[in-house]
Amino acid sequence: MVELAEIFRRYGPAYRARFGPHMLPSHHKAMRAIEQCRTPALGGQVYECPDCGESRYLYHSCRNRHCPKCQNGNAQEWLEAQRDLLLPVPYFLLTFTLPAELRTLARSNQRLFYDLLFRTSAEAAQSLARDPRFVGGQLGLVGVLHTWGRNLAYHPHVHYLVPAGGVASDGETWLPARGANFLLPVKALSRIFRARFRDALRDTPHFAHLPAGVWQQEWVVHCQPVGNGLNALKYLAPYIFRVAISNRRILKVEDGRVTFRYRASDTGTLRTCTLPAEEFIRRFLQHVLPKGFVKVRYYGFFSPGLRQRLAAIRRQLDAAAPTPDASHPASSAEAAGAPPALTSPQSFVRCPACGQAMCPRPLAHPERGQPP
Repeated sequence: MVELAEIFRRYGPAYRARFGPHMLPSHHKAMRAIEQCRTPALGGQVYECPDCGESRYLYHSCRNRHCPKCQNGNAQEWLEAQRDLLLPVPYFLLTFTLPAELRTLARSNQRLFYDLLFRTSAEAAQSLARDPRFVGGQLGLVGVLHTWGRNLAYHPHVHYLVPAGGVASDGETWLPARGANFLLPVKALSRIFRARFRDALRDTPHFAHLPAGVWQQEWVVHCQPVGNGLNALKYLAPYIFRVAISNRRILKVEDGRVTFRYRASDTGTLRTCTLPAEEFIRRFLQHVLPKGFVKVRYYGFFSPGLRQRLAAIRRQLDAAAPTPDASHPASSAEAAGAPPALTSPQSFVRCPACGQAMCPRPLAHPERGQPP
């Protein structure tokens, strides 16, 4: 199987020779990390099985958040950490997309535009939710930035998981949404989002470089039901830890061209795309986030400073929930109103001979290069 790291090792030097002075430090860092991931350059670790004595040497991972080999177990760990966000109500997925006319500027000014995308979309949702015709209170939102389309095109948008309801102005009373398939009117939400983004961008030097027509066209906003809290979090987790392309999607590298597969968003059919290696690397790097940028953000009653209010909301909803059917008994944790258990990831190394957990021996240093 061809891996992204191999493409970088093979074609990265020429790419850096041509574009290096114009590349962002974060792009240089991501390329270097992916190239060195699980190679002698990072050293390794010897593991021993305490039962059968089998030993195994594994190279260290780079742990870069854009590396396709270093994100496998993180989604489940994140799920475990989100237990406090589970409420016994339906959830919705809200998606706000940056128009194509803004993307060239956004790509060159990522931190500014991504921050504005988060802030103005969350403000738009909260302002409309306060209208008593819809929710009448404050929403809780978990937002995740996603920047790519399935063919690696630049397509910045934010997904929000939102419980079907909000909290009244007294900070205590739960106000359910109007129905299982409706949270907020997306056309009105789109226009509020557009207006708030325009007003926020007006104070920057970039505003004058945008076509006036972008402020008259409709901006794309979607809202869809996604089931209960646990299902919603499972739906969102891959968006947090998925990178622009996984190794299994890369089919071949021939004559300086990379071929990968993707699923068409309009038909759902599998397609292939072949790009020159230089263009493939460029497309991947445009999805590398600025250093320290936080791509998961919490708003409303999901904000870290309001977790006591969230606990009170959960108690209120648990008290109002119907009594479980005796013919389908819940676990003791569920009966007590606790969130359903999430399976913890297996972070240990298994012995290839007997399957037991292996214990690490002292680290091998990177300069030693090869397994002992």
